[in-house]
Amino acid sequence: MTQPPPPQVWPSLRAADAPALIRFLVEAFGFEETAVYADGDTVHHAQLSWPAGGGVMLGSVRGGEDDPWPLRPGTFGAYVVVTGDPDTLFDRAVRAGAEVVTAPRDVDYGKDGSRDFTVRDPEGNLWSFGTYPGEPR
Repeated sequence: MTQPPPPQVWPSLRAADAPALIRFLVEAFGFEETAVYADGDTVHHAQLSWPAGGGVMLGSVRGGEDDPWPLRPGTFGAYVVVTGDPDTLFDRAVRAGAEVVTAPRDVDYGKDGSRDFTVRDPEGNLWSFGTYPGEPR
C-alpha cells in the first residue's frame, strides 16, 4: 500500500488568547502541540498536529496595518476526520468546555454515511468532526 503524501494544506487561524486556545485544542480535541514559537503570551506561530495526519497552524491576533496575516479571531471553521469513536470525542470536547452547535448525529453522505458533530471553541471558531473521510482521488 502506498503512503499518502505529507499534508500540504494547513488551515490557519488567529486567536485573541492563543496560549489558551492551544491548551483547549489539545485538551478538548486531542491535537498534539508540535511547535510553539512565542514571546510571553504572544504566539508568533504554532503547529498543532492531528494524530491521524494533518493539523492546524495558529498565532496571536496582531491587528494594525502591518499584520501579515490579518484574520479575525472566531472566523475559522474546519472539518476533521475522526478515526475513532466520535461520540467519545464529543463527550471529551464538552467536558473541556466546547459549546455544542450540533450533537452527534448520523448523516447520509458518502458511501457509508458519517457520524458527525459540531462545536465552537472559546474563540468562537467552528469545529466539525466526523467519520466521513472524503472521496478517494
